[in-house]
Amino acid sequence: MARVRMAVVATALIATVAPVALGGTAAHAVPATATAVGTAAEVGTVVQEGGRLTVPAGDEGAVTLRFTATLPAGTNGPVTGVLRLPDTLTESAGSSPVSENVLRSTCAVNGIAYGACRWDMPYQHDDREVEKPSLALPAVPAAAALVYAVTLDADRSATVLGRPDARVELKDAGGAVVAVGTVGLAFVGGTPPATERGALHARDRNGVLWRYEGTGDVRRPFGARERVGGGWNAYTAVTPLSNARAAGYGDLVARDRSGVLWYYRGTGDPDAPFAPRTRVGGGWNVYTALSGTGHGDLVARDKSGALWVYEKNIGGSGAPFKPRRYDGRGWNAYDVLVPAGGNDGALARDKSGVLWKYENASWISGPPFAPRHRVGGGWNVYTAIAGTAELGRDETGDLVARDAAGKLWLYRGVTTKGTGPAGSDSVVPGPTRSLVGGGWNAYDMIF
Repeated sequence: MARVRMAVVATALIATVAPVALGGTAAHAVPATATAVGTAAEVGTVVQEGGRLTVPAGDEGAVTLRFTATLPAGTNGPVTGVLRLPDTLTESAGSSPVSENVLRSTCAVNGIAYGACRWDMPYQHDDREVEKPSLALPAVPAAAALVYAVTLDADRSATVLGRPDARVELKDAGGAVVAVGTVGLAFVGGTPPATERGALHARDRNGVLWRYEGTGDVRRPFGARERVGGGWNAYTAVTPLSNARAAGYGDLVARDRSGVLWYYRGTGDPDAPFAPRTRVGGGWNVYTALSGTGHGDLVARDKSGALWVYEKNIGGSGAPFKPRRYDGRGWNAYDVLVPAGGNDGALARDKSGVLWKYENASWISGPPFAPRHRVGGGWNVYTAIAGTAELGRDETGDLVARDAAGKLWLYRGVTTKGTGPAGSDSVVPGPTRSLVGGGWNAYDMIF
């Protein structure tokens, strides 16, 4: 004979709910007697399958949270529910600490797919209280046991959610609670999206340009190389103007043997990362070094050691750069001048092997760089140096360097006190390196 459920006054009964164990094997919870108006006389359990679920916050895709709710006999459907995180989100830098679509979920119950289910992610930006982040579970027919499969696809901002023990609460058609329990989650840093991962280009001695896309894993920082195209041996200098990305973004300029400068716009298509070239102009053989700044500007050093600045032209006149302006002499002290990649600014190696960092300056129509600061010595062991956007998962730019034996080394970016505007932080190559691989002497240009 089915047991009859009824709502009771809080003082009538004392509730005892056994906690759900997290981690290891699936936990077993003891049904509890309810103690409040609107709560069933018997409350079922919620048990997570497999223990705390790791949710990569990145490009890995969705993982599935599975839990089973056991309902009291005679539960009237439809059964609705909510999964609620334990901590309130608090304003960060004037806005939510997570993106608008930080979590994306679909829900299935007892093998029936109910499609997308919605997360509510309010955040506290004044003294008023707000609800905690929650996921609305679908309304489903009542059954003795409800087996939930909830997918979780998280972006990088989800790492602020940490390792929550989320409360699951199910209610019957009358609003009485019929099952409660907790499920454990762990949001960890995942692979950055392709729009944030760096890319590296290398020209072989036959003039073929190859592209290496960043993986987001510093243990294997690059995927298999992909052919961009031939004919790049027509150029005596190539320099990125903005950070090359795995998504196919990043502009560059290339100077041919007759001194003509050509502009290649990034397309956003990794399979064809550059649009057809456009002519900037002739006379660029007067320069012994070219470097981008990461923001679309170009700097050029002439034979006397003077540095000239070509600001990016935003006005839409058709020319990619404004007329050049003089920035001073003394730049012949360097035998290498390259963009700092994801670090922004430029890197310069002097003839004694010391590497210097030049931060981008903030003032308009003034010097392009703040005063230099020293990265370190010993960099004359390398025959090629290239700054890149992020190759790992720490949101800082990195650097690769090739030695005389053809080995490529990765230096992960670290943050130090810079000399830029208002003493802002600077990202520079860190003090340790890791081996990417050998055979890079097949290339006569790396950028």
